Amino acid sequence: MAGSRYSDLERPPLSEAALNRALVRPGSLWTGVTVVESTGSTNADLARAARDGAGEGAVLVAEAQEAGRGRLGRPWSAPPRSGLMFSVLLRPAVPVAAQGWLPILYGVAAASAVRRLAEVDVRLKWPNDLLIGERKLAGILAERADGAVVVGMGLNVSLREDELPVETATSLAVEQAACVDRDPLLRAVLREVESHYREWTAAGGDAEACGLRPAYLASCATIGRRVRVELPADRAIVGLATGIDGSGHLQVESEGERHTLSAGDVVHVRTAE
Repeated sequence: MAGSRYSDLERPPLSEAALNRALVRPGSLWTGVTVVESTGSTNADLARAARDGAGEGAVLVAEAQEAGRGRLGRPWSAPPRSGLMFSVLLRPAVPVAAQGWLPILYGVAAASAVRRLAEVDVRLKWPNDLLIGERKLAGILAERADGAVVVGMGLNVSLREDELPVETATSLAVEQAACVDRDPLLRAVLREVESHYREWTAAGGDAEACGLRPAYLASCATIGRRVRVELPADRAIVGLATGIDGSGHLQVESEGERHTLSAGDVVHVRTAE
């Protein structure tokens, strides 16, 4: 039937009931999964819920987003049911100074889950873009909402080459991944996030003690690469990415000077600029 959620049999809808049965259990981090047909932004919706006092563990999934945003305010969109677009609400009981690790934690967990289930070599571009080769598979955006943190993710699953928003993007289907079923992918990502989150919070946000920093370094495609980091006010730094510090900030050696960057748009440079 035209307009039906089942009109595209290659892109079936997610079942809210099945996701809740699988993920919401006594003692689980996840307290409820809501699936909506369309919304402006799952991050914005959960941020409003957080300001209204919503508890930790809420998950909001949209089959389509009309105003999804990536880093630096860039739009993030895809055909309905062709990807996973979802946000989670967290209230980490760790020092505020350590909470900069949360979006990195999310990237490590998501990359691990997709790598295992889809059997593709997913790497991270600092801070947390998921890459296959040099093409972007997923983006992650974390935002504060009063005392909470809302983390959103957009993962390209079944998009065809001609549906990709830019030539530097890719999808699991384009990469001929072993799994392009959104339901098990979403479950795997959320379970991996929960596991890493519990270890990190148990360690008081200490990324070294809980193994998060070493895990990130092992998955990061940026460290050891020549990069261009685009900064506000049309500034840029070109140099060698040498590591990340104890706060998750990127360290870049450029013209004999070490720069420690908390934000910036990273481009992997293939030839000297």
